[in-house]
Amino acid sequence: MFIPPIHIDPSRDLPLYLQVTRALIEEIQRGRLAPAMFLPSTRSLAEALKVNRKTIVLAYDELTAQGWLVSHGTRGTAVSPSLPEQPLVSAEHVFPRETGPVKAGYRFRPPPPEPLAIPTGPWRKIDEGAPDGRLFPAELLGRAYRSAVDSAFRMNRLQYRDPRGSRLLRESIANMLRNERGLMVSLDNVCITRGSQMGIFLATRILAQPGEAILFESLSYGPAVASAQACGAQAISVGLTPDGVDVDDVERACRRHRVRAIFLTPHHQFPTTVSLKPERRLRLLELARQFAFAVIEDDYDHEFRFGSQPLLPMASYAPDRVIYVGSLSKLLVPALRLGYVVATPEVIDAIAHEISLIDGMGNTLTEEAAADLTDSGEVRRHARKMTRIYAARRDNFATTVAEELGDQIDFRVPDGGLAFWLKFRDNSFLDRIERNAHKVDLRFASSHSFMTRPDAERGLRLGFASMDEGEARDAIKRLRRAGNMPA
Repeated sequence: MFIPPIHIDPSRDLPLYLQVTRALIEEIQRGRLAPAMFLPSTRSLAEALKVNRKTIVLAYDELTAQGWLVSHGTRGTAVSPSLPEQPLVSAEHVFPRETGPVKAGYRFRPPPPEPLAIPTGPWRKIDEGAPDGRLFPAELLGRAYRSAVDSAFRMNRLQYRDPRGSRLLRESIANMLRNERGLMVSLDNVCITRGSQMGIFLATRILAQPGEAILFESLSYGPAVASAQACGAQAISVGLTPDGVDVDDVERACRRHRVRAIFLTPHHQFPTTVSLKPERRLRLLELARQFAFAVIEDDYDHEFRFGSQPLLPMASYAPDRVIYVGSLSKLLVPALRLGYVVATPEVIDAIAHEISLIDGMGNTLTEEAAADLTDSGEVRRHARKMTRIYAARRDNFATTVAEELGDQIDFRVPDGGLAFWLKFRDNSFLDRIERNAHKVDLRFASSHSFMTRPDAERGLRLGFASMDEGEARDAIKRLRRAGNMPA
């Protein structure tokens, strides 16, 4: 009786019977155990491998249940005669004996060399404008979740439901947008997403067919550009002036390409933080009507304005031309991943269909907890408190940046938002910072990650809100040390 060469290792985490199971599948795949061939008895194989007979019995039972083996009663156990005669895969593609990573044996679309998100780790991280999640009261969040769970159980809202999101949260957001941002919307105009990034991706997906164009400023939000490209659209770069998008360049692009949308962050331009003036907004909307394209308005940090009232969103006076994307994550806790899209009902239906393909539905409990926090006024109270704290952090950050980097950079203190835009007088200093950042245990978004064309102005977008004064000073000092290191 042929006894296959099986190697087992008691020190591995994998149970012995599963090691035997995998080894026998490997022998079948390699053709050394042919269809209808009888295997050794459980006792013989157990003796050969020096394991308990029950281990082999478990392995044979598992393989029989899966269809690899068939039992012939007292005659023994054999390889299933219905398996192919030829090996299913070559020897190098069977289960690896080593514990190292397995390489995919098929083609797939690889990620870009640089990840879109800054990885977490033991280093100091300067984000691009995130809030400080540590400041949201944990007991408040826990109470909202408990209330959401109790209510969902009582009202039978724990089943699969509308891909547009929780009705309670959609109503809360619609009410907030009417009262605070001038958008005349109802819940039928709102779709909940897992963060604003998902909303941007869905908007680009429904707007552009492969080969059609979506416009981006020469400095823009990298994940939005990547979303357009992932949907097969052309990402066309248009000019950016100190006052915002170059509207004349937008018109030229519309005459050269089949433009279906433009992505904008008009409240605080990403990454430069500049607000788009009303006259440019109106001219853009004229072009949108003339060339029949949509405006994707990403209003990612509307609430955080220091010393002046926020500008009304473009969606408030052009609802037929604007798809409005917003975030609750910056108001609550980034880890909650709550965003929303606001558009006409037929566009919301199209976006909901895409959600049903990739996500089915969102997280009912999280959404209803957020609705409770919004309706109770806790979100608004927290936003007011955070605006005061972030204003102080902004001022401290500006002082530290001027002290440590003032001889190398130009910057303006932003009127709103949670980040600074630093422009360098000498790009060689910026080059040294980016090249040496890892040596000082520092991570931040590369200047190139914002550029949609090679000749775009380089700079760094540095978020200040998620760090206290000591953490921010430490981060800026590390930037200085990296810039002072040799190239």
